[in-house]
Amino acid sequence: MFDRPEARPTCLIVGVQLPGVSDEQHEADLAELARLVHTLGLELLTTISQKRPSLSPGAVVGGGKLREIAHWTGGDGVVPSGARAKKQKGVHANRPEEVEDDDDDVDDGADEADGTSDFDARPVARKAQFVVVDHEISPRQARNLERATDAEVMDRTGVIVEIFHRHAKSREAKAQVEIARLQYVAPRLREAGTGDRQRGGIGGKGAGESSLELDRRKIRDRIAELRKELEGIAKEQETRRAARKDARRVALVGYTNAGKSSLMRALTGSEVLVADKLFATLDTTVRALHPAAHPKILVSDTVGFIKKLPHDLVASFKSTLDEALEASLLLYVVDTSDPTHEQQLAVSKGVLREIGADAVPSLLVMNKTDRLSNSQLAIARKDHPDAVFLSAKAPDDVARLRQTVIDWFEAAMEEGEIVVPYAKRNLMGEIYESARVVEETWDEVGAKLTLRAPEGVLARLRTQLARS
Repeated sequence: MFDRPEARPTCLIVGVQLPGVSDEQHEADLAELARLVHTLGLELLTTISQKRPSLSPGAVVGGGKLREIAHWTGGDGVVPSGARAKKQKGVHANRPEEVEDDDDDVDDGADEADGTSDFDARPVARKAQFVVVDHEISPRQARNLERATDAEVMDRTGVIVEIFHRHAKSREAKAQVEIARLQYVAPRLREAGTGDRQRGGIGGKGAGESSLELDRRKIRDRIAELRKELEGIAKEQETRRAARKDARRVALVGYTNAGKSSLMRALTGSEVLVADKLFATLDTTVRALHPAAHPKILVSDTVGFIKKLPHDLVASFKSTLDEALEASLLLYVVDTSDPTHEQQLAVSKGVLREIGADAVPSLLVMNKTDRLSNSQLAIARKDHPDAVFLSAKAPDDVARLRQTVIDWFEAAMEEGEIVVPYAKRNLMGEIYESARVVEETWDEVGAKLTLRAPEGVLARLRTQLARS
């Protein structure tokens, strides 16, 4: 429903700057969330921020900020007590007894301490329909915010999951995202109606099972069904990967929107999707390096990472991330022009560490240098002397990276000789596919070849030739 530009829903962003988070980092987090909501199709009206020692257990922010948020959404800024929630909705009530007993942090204290309880109370031209919180919040916090603001509330995790849902194209990606989405939704379900317990017949509710319990059981069953489907897809993926087990494989990894897909297109000449959106790529694409190397080098473009990436999504996309785990070389692609690129690189390395891919050899690629001044580029080169600096838009830069990758593989290749009898010359095609022929001579026995090949390939070819 967010995709029609003529009817973009409006939203505001709420951020809480916690102890230990610098002003620069907090601003970067909010800017990143702004890009996320833009990718989702929402129009951002304003951002409201507050410094607090911790998130309010009741409604994320203090009472003063809650009223400021409600001013933008048309709510009353008050969290009614549980007993009066429905009756008090839409009515201003400032009496303490009307705040939920366990939400005693919904007050003005923290706001007054920061001097942030005052705000411009002039009427706003447009109301925000969504409140997006730059933290993962509990179902109770979301419910209280909705009561106080009369707006739909989403947290950072919910936004990311929804974007993944929109961008999933393949059967595998759709199943992976649906699992993560259901796991996110399940604890946030609330009982509809009276929550009656009934005895059910075939296909109905179980004995003493409420509507909420029935919904949660359906979710568990659906997740089990999807996981079984993914097991089948994973076997197909293993078969495909096994077919290219001797191939030299490079995986592009890094933060979302670092330019991996642009670099993929430049290195392989493929028509992969390139878009200035977060998580534009979810499905792994594998293409051969172009112009071709001998033996060929396969390049894969993987899903991007982001700070606070939900663990359920990391787990769901494990089979996709296996491309990184099984690669010969990882290219960590970094948007050098982003002020927080060091933190982004740390996030990327952290996610890959979770799946055990941190042991894979890697090369750092500092992308988007065309956006840097000479002084900024000099500082970046000093900080990362071993990195490859380039712009994916510059053909010379891409050619230099291509040669760097080829040289890396070349250094690990071994040289040897094999003899191919005339009776087994049908293997010549496979030999040329999996190794580089340095020298080739023919005599009365057959072909004598001097090869350079990745480790293990010569041994495999000799075994094939020795078979009767």
